[in-house]
Amino acid sequence: MRASDRAYALLRSDIVEWRLSPGDLLAEVEQSARLGVSRTPLREALARLVAEGLASPHAGRGVVVSSISLAAVADLFDVRLPLECAAVRRAAVRGDRAVFAALAGEFARAGRLIGDDDGGQDAYYALVARLDQAIDDAAGNPYLLQAQKPIRTHLARIRRLARDHPPRLLASAREHEQIALALGAGNPDLAEASMRVHLHTSLQHLLTPGPPRT
Repeated sequence: MRASDRAYALLRSDIVEWRLSPGDLLAEVEQSARLGVSRTPLREALARLVAEGLASPHAGRGVVVSSISLAAVADLFDVRLPLECAAVRRAAVRGDRAVFAALAGEFARAGRLIGDDDGGQDAYYALVARLDQAIDDAAGNPYLLQAQKPIRTHLARIRRLARDHPPRLLASAREHEQIALALGAGNPDLAEASMRVHLHTSLQHLLTPGPPRT
């Protein structure tokens, strides 16, 4: 792996996983030393992060981790909705029903993961990622997948806003269970309806005023 690719992958992971928070300065000298790369590949990595919207130039400071605004969240969901609905409709028709039925069973038991303070929520997010992957595989549309990639990058970061809100995670698990059940039944209309409910509820949670959930 090239040094710039490695630096990009490590910084991207730190941003998405909130090890680097919005507004944190990505100073070249400090990050070069931390990541073990020279400043030239680091600059290439930072340019990719800026292009992706995960970092932004800040006058007088250099490059900082991008903030997450409510307007940006709403815009993201505007684009996410038709793509996700198209994906689940295709997956319901083309997918392996047994795979989705098994995932529905795991979401039905996900409350134990969410309530586990020792890595349980990470395990829950991994389960969500497995459902996403199963839908992608079943949908089998590379153009749809390519359109979803940048959205999912930001979505992975936004999802962490619910980490300190277990009731929302429990509701999300039930919503994902309904999506998986509809896919397991091979019902595209029900799968789309379940996805719409999940996305609407998720967006409303993120837009609801309250204390910071970071």
